[in-house]
Amino acid sequence: MPLVGAPDTKRAAAVVCRGLQKRYGDVVAVAGLDLEVRAGECFGLLGPNGAGKTTTIEILEGLLKQDAGEVEVLGLRWGTDDRALRQRLGIQLQDTQLQEKLSVEEVVRLFRSFYRRGPSVGDVLRMVELESKRRSWVGKLSGGQKQRLAVACALVNEPDLLFLDEPTTGLDPQSRRQLWSLLDRFRADGGTIVLTTHYMDEAQTLCDRVAIMDQGRIIALGTPRELISSLGAEHAVEFAIDRGAEVSTSLLAQLPGVTDARVDAGTVRLRVTEPHVVIPALLLELERQRLQLSQLATHQATLEDVFVAHTGRHLRDE
Repeated sequence: MPLVGAPDTKRAAAVVCRGLQKRYGDVVAVAGLDLEVRAGECFGLLGPNGAGKTTTIEILEGLLKQDAGEVEVLGLRWGTDDRALRQRLGIQLQDTQLQEKLSVEEVVRLFRSFYRRGPSVGDVLRMVELESKRRSWVGKLSGGQKQRLAVACALVNEPDLLFLDEPTTGLDPQSRRQLWSLLDRFRADGGTIVLTTHYMDEAQTLCDRVAIMDQGRIIALGTPRELISSLGAEHAVEFAIDRGAEVSTSLLAQLPGVTDARVDAGTVRLRVTEPHVVIPALLLELERQRLQLSQLATHQATLEDVFVAHTGRHLRDE
């Protein structure tokens, strides 16, 4: 069975899946997934709740066993190379629960004791910028500090491959960017990252390639730039009209420079090639239809627009 995406002859594969399947009773969580993650890249797995992201990543981590299909991680297989794999992987779960009455240093020291190799406790704390919290109880940390501690626990063995499941959910913007910087340094040192996220800007900033998953399958795969270019338009125009009024999207789609028009939760979204051409034509068309604008915005196309184009809904709405 062929892998998704073109093979890369320059870099070895850190993860290879072929025909991966997982069911929970009558529910199909992963439906014949093919995937390759290249060594040294940051790979993002995006999709709505229930798309199969967490199930997929937990199979790759060795926490779940697939019903069918083949999985290779760092050239090894779960079931035969478990001990070797665990020494080389770093895992940050979607919801990490640590003992709140332990200090930050005690938690890192505990996790470090599980592995044969790795940096000192002090080096790990410096890596995640928690030196000043060394003696603080886990229960006294902020949300961002707890997330960085969870990542620290995943880095104590100098892993070759780091799995991150929703690493920045609930964090404030500053904490998110601190974590992004940490992940950039890890990848710059040669590490491979596989992450799931609900934040399109995060995927666009961190990831070399992303896969959009829905209903257990990959429906789009490529670099952020490739996926955005696949829309056939580099910009988006969004507007709303007075409540109760209706606009003809079929007429809007015929405007010069418009490649797609759709209505989503009361907002009309246009994919366009030239905003400076589309906007005057749009205003004339709305005037002709005797419709009044209540808001108007433009932006460059993003992964969010790619997701909407493929699924018909917004990821954060999930």
